[in-house]
Amino acid sequence: MKHWFIFYEGALLVEKDDEGKHSVPQSENCPVMISENDSSHNIEPYPDGTEVVAVFLGKKEVMPSLSSRQEFVNLRETYYLLDSETYRKAGKCEEIMYWDSQTRYCGVCGTAMSWHTDISKKCPHCGKEVWPLLATAIIVLIHKGDEVLLVRGRNFRRHFYGLVAGFVETGETLEEAVRREVKEETGLTIDNIRYFDSQPWPFPCGLMVGFEADYSGGEIHIQEEELHCAQWFKKDNLPTLPEKLSIARRLIDHWVNEE
Repeated sequence: MKHWFIFYEGALLVEKDDEGKHSVPQSENCPVMISENDSSHNIEPYPDGTEVVAVFLGKKEVMPSLSSRQEFVNLRETYYLLDSETYRKAGKCEEIMYWDSQTRYCGVCGTAMSWHTDISKKCPHCGKEVWPLLATAIIVLIHKGDEVLLVRGRNFRRHFYGLVAGFVETGETLEEAVRREVKEETGLTIDNIRYFDSQPWPFPCGLMVGFEADYSGGEIHIQEEELHCAQWFKKDNLPTLPEKLSIARRLIDHWVNEE
């Protein structure tokens, strides 16, 4: 039985069983009709060998026909519906299919690219090979005594406070990126940078690398192009926080739950 990760306008097809548990469709054949405007690709199978197929449905005049147990759900929201392994696999499917849509032609000679392996393409004319690219970003929780620094970014979709974050630039280490982003966005200096954890972030093709660090000096002067505001908070006066699916929330929760 194949696992089908079917996307339509940014949402994933999920189905609910009699007990209210959600999963992706499992069957030998695709549970929805596929047309020439759609694309599909085999993804790395599960450890037990179960096949995984990602399908991206193109623009349609009529919504795909679904059963009463099926619905399309925004990928972010499936974090709260699917088990962690399935959610991670859905993210990988989305990233690879997004990359597929962005690498139709060879960047060297302009020839249409062909799949070479499950995660690479090769130009049939000049032999150029390409693989999915990751946009690596750092994110950091800064400690100052019993307070931490939380910020409101201008690109945040909702009214919440998160953490300083930014993309790693060519030629710098992760730790250098942490120092630079903190200095650029807040004017502060930090030390004792320490790794926390990392997280694939398929929106659309990122890798978030989480750190903690200690405040060492400076006054807050925000980079207004990036942030609305930045403020120190204690555990008893926290504002609205990021959703639990994010590593930002895990960093904050880890601090809150520390003795």
